[in-house]
This record gives sequence, C-alpha cells and structure tokens, in this order.
Amino acid sequence: MTQTFQFDATDAKIVELLRLNGRANNQQIAETLGLTATTVSTRIKRLEDANQLRVVAVSDFSAHGYNVLLKIAVEVDGRPVNDVAQDLAALPEVFAVHLVTGRYDIDMLVALQGFEDLSGFLLDDLSTVRGIRSLTPAVVVDIIKYQFDVAPIEARDR
Repeated sequence: MTQTFQFDATDAKIVELLRLNGRANNQQIAETLGLTATTVSTRIKRLEDANQLRVVAVSDFSAHGYNVLLKIAVEVDGRPVNDVAQDLAALPEVFAVHLVTGRYDIDMLVALQGFEDLSGFLLDDLSTVRGIRSLTPAVVVDIIKYQFDVAPIEARDR
C-alpha cells in the first residue's frame, strides 16, 4: 500500500529555516516555530525518508579552483540520447546534464579550472563519447542569478 506524502505549512517553514541556515539544530527551529524539538526531528526525518528534503553543503566554484563555467548544447545522432547523456554525466568536469526539447537533445554545465583546460575537454574528453553529432559550447561570462531553493533529490541507497 503506497502512502501519499502530505507536505504542509509546518514542513515548508522547517525547510525554509534550514535553507536559510543549514546548521540550525532542531531546538533552534522548534523555538522559532513554537514546536518541540522532537516534533521538528520527526518531521525532518519524515521529509528525508520521503525524499522531500536533503540537507547538503554547497560551496562556490571558485573556492575549488573552477574559474571557467561552460554551457554546452549537444545534438545526438546514431545512439540513444539517454545513453549519450549518461556517458557525459560520468565525466568529472560535468556537473549537470539535462535532456531537453528543441534543436538540441542535451544541455550540460561544465566547470573547468582554467581556459587552458578548454581544448582538452572539448577535443579529447568529449571525443570519447560516441553519438555526439554536434556541440555548441558557450562560456559563461557572468552569473547574474544562481539560486536553487528547490532541486531534484536522487533516491538514496538504502
């Protein structure tokens, strides 16, 4: 029997507080919301178990030495798009791969340490992926907004 998860206003407030301060403990959240720490703990566990919440650390690209961000549109030919996307996702420089509609089949985001890595990535690394018909790379020159209050949560191995 499958139980439907009900995400209510209290859950939303807990998520909002954790989004603002991922280090907040259950007692701090409880005091802010007028709940008990046990209630907050139970709700967080329920949200995590239902894959509705995961508290993670986020760091800046440049803090890890990545100074070049690329968006690459990929056109696929002669191979299933999902297979090509899986191979692209396995490359360590690639941090996001999306199957898309429109002229291209795949959009991906790539982080490189510097422009000296660009030709090697485009000509050497991507050439190992079969099924790529064309690539349209674009260098990100400035990030105006990069906000992810909501993101896909992959199922955890249990």
